[in-house]
Amino acid sequence: QVWLTESGGGLVQAGDSLRLSCAASKRTFNSYNMGWFRQAPGKEREFVGTIDASGTSTKYSDSVNGRFTISRDNAKITVNLQMNSLKPKDTADYYCAGDNVVGVPPPTASKKYDYWGQGTQVTVST
Repeated sequence: QVWLTESGGGLVQAGDSLRLSCAASKRTFNSYNMGWFRQAPGKEREFVGTIDASGTSTKYSDSVNGRFTISRDNAKITVNLQMNSLKPKDTADYYCAGDNVVGVPPPTASKKYDYWGQGTQVTVST
């Protein structure tokens, strides 16, 4: 079992930046594709972005593409979400997730992920 723990959330103003981190409990995580998802109040969980196990391939939703960047540090068994030019519509609980299916591109569907963190709240004010 791999435990994932997000951190770095908070209250910021529109236009600010924030960096979220997701720490894993085991080095097994380094072989997982990882995803970030978010869920705003009263809305369904939505895809934000993914990074493959090697850290060389990323994919983003249209709503965050060009503003958010996912990276991973396998030495520290963490994955990061750098969020720039934040907007009020980015307000949500953010979750990292791990997919332990090896050798396939990271999925964008949340149901494909096996492991989830508890989430960290991001609030962007006007």
